[in-house]
Amino acid sequence: MTLALSLPALAVLASWLQWDAVTADILRSMAETVLPDYAWTSLRLCLMVAVGVVVVGTASAAAVTLFDFPGRRTAEWALLLPLAMPAYVVAYAYTDFLQFSGPLQTGMRQAFGLEGRLLPEVRSVGGAAWVFTFSLYPYVYLLARTALGERASQLMEAARLLGAPLPRRIREIALPLARPAIAAGAALALMETLADYGVVSYFGIQTFTAGIYKAWLAMDNRIAAAQLATLLLLVVLVLLQLEQRAQRQMRFVASRGGRGNSAEAQPVRLTGGRLLAIWAVCGVPVLLGFVLPVAFMLRPLAADWSVLPWDRFIAWSFNSVRLGLLTAALAVALALWLAFAQRRGAGRLTRGAVQLAGLGYAIPGAVIVVGLLLPVGWLQAAWPQSGAGYLMTATVTGLVWAYLVRFCAVALQSVQSGYSRIAPSLDESARTLGVGGFGLLRRVHGPLLRRSVVAAALLVFVDVMKELPATLVLRPFNTDTLAVVAYQLARDERLGEAALPSLALVLVGLIPVVLLSRTLRSRAG
Repeated sequence: MTLALSLPALAVLASWLQWDAVTADILRSMAETVLPDYAWTSLRLCLMVAVGVVVVGTASAAAVTLFDFPGRRTAEWALLLPLAMPAYVVAYAYTDFLQFSGPLQTGMRQAFGLEGRLLPEVRSVGGAAWVFTFSLYPYVYLLARTALGERASQLMEAARLLGAPLPRRIREIALPLARPAIAAGAALALMETLADYGVVSYFGIQTFTAGIYKAWLAMDNRIAAAQLATLLLLVVLVLLQLEQRAQRQMRFVASRGGRGNSAEAQPVRLTGGRLLAIWAVCGVPVLLGFVLPVAFMLRPLAADWSVLPWDRFIAWSFNSVRLGLLTAALAVALALWLAFAQRRGAGRLTRGAVQLAGLGYAIPGAVIVVGLLLPVGWLQAAWPQSGAGYLMTATVTGLVWAYLVRFCAVALQSVQSGYSRIAPSLDESARTLGVGGFGLLRRVHGPLLRRSVVAAALLVFVDVMKELPATLVLRPFNTDTLAVVAYQLARDERLGEAALPSLALVLVGLIPVVLLSRTLRSRAG
């Protein structure tokens, strides 16, 4: 099972062992023409997104943590709502409303008697950065909010008693303590940006992800696509190392700083102009990342219900739910097996398996697709009667495999979190009473892990429902999902029809947001 989860990354790396003149010519030609543009566009996009998520996420986290104002409790959970919005759905919504033929520019031309384009082009690198910023800032918001709430309060209060003004306390105490959390959140946002295919493809932006698909599908060279995927994989692994290093620094700061005395360290009460400013800091991200995209998608639904494909919507939903349930069940079973094996005694093999399973979420969907189809092509060429190509592309086997590689880490993290709350003494007591092996998992751990298992299944289910790149390539015929259909309808400029599956994905995405909001509220209480 560990080999199955690590096969895509290993196959991509092994592609460098299969070198031929055709591949060399393709890569040389791409290096002379399009690769510099891919690299430059990806770098520009990442820099813009990094600045955006850091500014928006840090400002909103500081607002709800360090200040007290009317509506603060509402803002704490409302700032999580953009997590329910897939980035490509936000892109469709803004394009439908802001493009040249959209209702905003059309209304402005009619109202003011103007001609031509009145707003910047939405489908651009800047537009993509806007979409990613207001879709992904919750990563920074969550980690920075935790860091500021648990680590800065005591020192902030001490600085206040020493006479330091509020701006200085924020600049010299709160932000330095939150820096590892901010770096970790920004790294997660950049990994999501590099892994995205829906936004960059719809906007026509030439990033490395788009280049991988172009080399595979347009140039029909899987080796060149795999070698391009290697470069993207290396960048993602560097970001993952930065994120893990930042997480270790967060734990260090926590051990040094402690939680502080919440009774002494009260948030600063705001009034007047500062109150209006803090409302804007908390309200604008929610407005731009959730409220407006949902409103933009509801407009075509309310305008004409007759154009909506209600009959096919049921089939798309069934396919999405079926794949989500199947993958969630397999991912939870695999996560339980790995976590239980680690609990019983983590040898080198077990630790390696857990680490490999945990890396899957950082691997972009494009890399997983190439990494799965590449060895299938090798096997099909060496053994034509094997039927490997049929199994991977004409059934759901390849698609579920890709989902497991991508999302098993989500289930594993949730199950491990549940295990961390089970005292080892319970295992010793159970063994004393003659309960061991998988009976320990079934009779002792199982009931205690029920909530963690349910949360893991829900998170994997939602992630599968929203996954686009792997589903787009590996789905069998007549197995369109909500994510694929939303992308295809939007690509064909049928944005009114794309609103229905897009809103369905948003509703499903609200599930983990509600769970996360309840978890944070219980911890705060």
